[in-house]
Amino acid sequence: MKQVAVLLAPGFEEGEAIVTIDILRRLHLEVELVSCAESRAVVSYHDIPMVADATLAECMDKIYDAVVLPGGPQGSVNLAANKDVVKFVAAHDEAGKYICPICSAAARVLAGNGLLKGRRYVCSGDLWQDIKDGEYIDAPVVEDGNLISGKGFGHVFDFAFTVAARLLGDEAPVRDHADHIYYPW
Repeated sequence: MKQVAVLLAPGFEEGEAIVTIDILRRLHLEVELVSCAESRAVVSYHDIPMVADATLAECMDKIYDAVVLPGGPQGSVNLAANKDVVKFVAAHDEAGKYICPICSAAARVLAGNGLLKGRRYVCSGDLWQDIKDGEYIDAPVVEDGNLISGKGFGHVFDFAFTVAARLLGDEAPVRDHADHIYYPW
């Protein structure tokens, strides 16, 4: 079974995280919520407390099939400033695993730490204007090799279904599930 780490830093965008977690789990992918704080308890952008399955410190030596990085104004800043997050993402990128930022995470976490490596990506707002490390594409979801980026919360279903389809290697069950929840993917 494919394994996915969803990195939750204080201030993460809960809608991006929860919808992605929900879709991936509905499609029978193993999702682990990883707190990028000292404890498993993490508070979201809109003050919703969540308890992760593990802390990043407990998962540093594990390699997942994908790493999801939710945005959020403070969440992506906290992810970008965490040296262990940068090391974790870099290790997965070097291993060819999927790196999946949404919203501000591509700009702040990846570009902010030299991890875009010239690849095409999308992010929220105008954060792309100062990035020299990659090629901004204005689309709901942008794929470039093992990088799958999503524009923001309004496109979270497209993002989650795309991540699921790539992990499963088959779009048919993903399309069936999208139809089941009345989403035109």
